[in-house]
Amino acid sequence: MLAEHVDGVIGVDTHRDTLAAAAISPIGAVLETTDAPAHTRGYQRLLAFARQHVPGRRCWALEGTGSYGAGLAAFLEDAGERVVEVCRPKRPPVRGGRKTDMLDAIRAAREALATEHVIQPRSRGEREAMRVLLATRQGAVHASTAAINQLKALIVSAPDDLRAELRRLSRPQQVTRCAGLRDRLALSAEHRMTIRALRSTAQRIRHLQAEARELENELLQLIRQQAPELLELLGVGPITAAQILVSWSHPGRFRSEAAFASFAGVAPIPVSSPAASARARAPATRSDASSATSAAKSSRSSNEGTSRPSKSYLKRLDTT
Repeated sequence: MLAEHVDGVIGVDTHRDTLAAAAISPIGAVLETTDAPAHTRGYQRLLAFARQHVPGRRCWALEGTGSYGAGLAAFLEDAGERVVEVCRPKRPPVRGGRKTDMLDAIRAAREALATEHVIQPRSRGEREAMRVLLATRQGAVHASTAAINQLKALIVSAPDDLRAELRRLSRPQQVTRCAGLRDRLALSAEHRMTIRALRSTAQRIRHLQAEARELENELLQLIRQQAPELLELLGVGPITAAQILVSWSHPGRFRSEAAFASFAGVAPIPVSSPAASARARAPATRSDASSATSAAKSSRSSNEGTSRPSKSYLKRLDTT
């Protein structure tokens, strides 16, 4: 455990504007507490606090290293400090007034001390570049899906002649046709405004789809620079490869392949029934990593080049 290798832990509860920190001894005793603003001077103040109260071997236990704690985590790593990540606790529906930022900082430090396998924060750099592109593309895809559903609803309720003109077309044809609709001044206000709504929605869909393609091309270039061998694997495209790299982050973050498989939800575990010989899969720690591995599995199972034993194994996984 971490308590056996450090002289103290500094737990930090991170927020947008403030940081609450607590220095904890290896046996869990509170040595001192403080707070600081969430900017460079505040980071320097916390580092001086840690050097004063835990001058020997120390470790930082941070909440939210991918959000509010990202700046502090990067600052500490540049300063040569050891940083681990702790998960934010699930909040009860009614807190009862017993929660404070300082208590969360103390809890973070004690949780790190008692953890057998600590979590390393994800690296930044190229990994963070992929993450922001993935998140932005996902937003564009979700917005495009919402706009397509809106277009379908508009077509269903459109005037009869307009609906009859569009219903026989496929979805891509509907988008193209609606994006090119022109105003017809001789028609009723309802008809004209429906045409305008259809045209606006279809143009939005085309814009969002073009944005998603551009972001995917940017991801493809990054993957070719970082791990081109992933793209050579059957069933792995740029989106799946990027998500795997973002989840994996850097060498040493996962102690073994089994740990990463458990994280992604593809690690086999025995089922609860002693009479059953089948194996189930461990639940995923992160749904995005699980989605990436599931996409690769589905692509492999439907590919004609996949061997029969592999398809049989994939089919057994689907039934567990």
